[in-house]
Amino acid sequence: MIEKISKKMVKALIGGEHIIWEDRPEKLETIINQLITDDLMVEDRLNDEVKTLLESRTKDYEREMMDYGRVFQMVKQKLVRERGLIL
Repeated sequence: MIEKISKKMVKALIGGEHIIWEDRPEKLETIINQLITDDLMVEDRLNDEVKTLLESRTKDYEREMMDYGRVFQMVKQKLVRERGLIL
């Protein structure tokens, strides 16, 4: 799906003369494809980081009877705010 979106974007940008691109259109498609993929992966990487942070503290949370899901969301929201991420 991302590849189709990238192709349509390049076609619209170059065909509509919104940008000047002197290289192969496929090269721009690859760049756009990577940008979209990276953007979509932000939340996945953040979730992995939060899990890693909490893994070392899981036993503490279990002892304190804290809800892991709630703590996960709290840590995630804090990191989103600190980093200015848009999910």
